[in-house]
Amino acid sequence: MVTLRGIFSIGHSTLPYEQFLTLLRRVGVDAVADVRTSPYSRYLPHFNQKELCSELKQDGIAYVFLGKELGGRPTGANFYCEGVADYEKMASTEAFNAGIDRVVAGGERYRIALMCSEKHPLDCHRCLLVGRQLLRRGIDVQHIMSKGSTIPQTRIEEELLTLVGQNADDLFSAREERLQTAYRLQARKVAFSTSDPGRPPPVAAE
Repeated sequence: MVTLRGIFSIGHSTLPYEQFLTLLRRVGVDAVADVRTSPYSRYLPHFNQKELCSELKQDGIAYVFLGKELGGRPTGANFYCEGVADYEKMASTEAFNAGIDRVVAGGERYRIALMCSEKHPLDCHRCLLVGRQLLRRGIDVQHIMSKGSTIPQTRIEEELLTLVGQNADDLFSAREERLQTAYRLQARKVAFSTSDPGRPPPVAAE
């Protein structure tokens, strides 16, 4: 049986680098897996790939870019539904699953934080796509919140059901069916859209 050291997720949002580092160190993260499709920040240069990799290295934290495998902005019209990235189609690809395999393998050696830009996990593919698929493999990702607490993917799913109005008991709909609907509805709200690529995602309460 594979034993993982821990897999987390974090959104850099508008954090200063030192605060970002503090959040990582609080839970013992020693490797960051960048799952942004484009590893750059227009307004926060310390989160540009080159600068971030250098800073993390100085602070004893490894960095790897996995945006090609696990990014939220796919190439190819077949990965979009009405102009919005389709996470379920993306999760079925060989490249995506190879990326998940890399995370799992890395988790045997490191305490990994999957990093993207959105503040709240319910507004980001690191939760709605990557975290969901890791949970299917029995790995309950711990989402690092901006105030330092952590929330497991299993609890995030309960929040998701409530957020999109799928939490009520239904004699004719199993929880897994309601959860699948909830993931799909939330993804439609926050996933990358070709019609409005700069739209800010709705902010879930923290």
